[in-house]
Amino acid sequence: MKDDQIQVLKADITTLEVDAIVNAANESLLGGGGVDGAIHRAAGPELLEECRILNGCPTGQAKITKGYRLKARHVIHTPGPVWHGGNQNEDQLLSDSYRNSLELCKENHLSSVAFPSISTGIYGFPVQRAAAIAVKTVLDFLGRNEMPRQVLFACFNEEAVKAHEKALQEMS
Repeated sequence: MKDDQIQVLKADITTLEVDAIVNAANESLLGGGGVDGAIHRAAGPELLEECRILNGCPTGQAKITKGYRLKARHVIHTPGPVWHGGNQNEDQLLSDSYRNSLELCKENHLSSVAFPSISTGIYGFPVQRAAAIAVKTVLDFLGRNEMPRQVLFACFNEEAVKAHEKALQEMS
């Protein structure tokens, strides 16, 4: 793996020029708060129209749409788990969200993808734990696959940046 294959940055994910951004969606895929609402607002009403025909998405799975008014060509929607204390398979479901999003990148020949810190907002997943799961899942996937060539962790705040940088440093 190349050193610059994974990057952590504090950024508004809706502004990034990558092949795909990942939307930490809810199961309806019809928009919501946080990053989900921001992506829907930035992409425009066409995104909601395409999401309506997808008939939702189970937690841990992922679906892909066009990016519409975003700089990203695609949006990968993945509902992460709601944190219930760690005893309801949350770690595995979060890992599944990242892995299934990466699988869609591979299947669609997308070389660059940006992830938010999935499930750490209103869903309450502890940031350090989520970052460790995210980084481990991405490193494992990139170790076995050619695509994507670049993964960005586009963190909304400094806490998430530090958590992802720490996890990356410990696992690389």
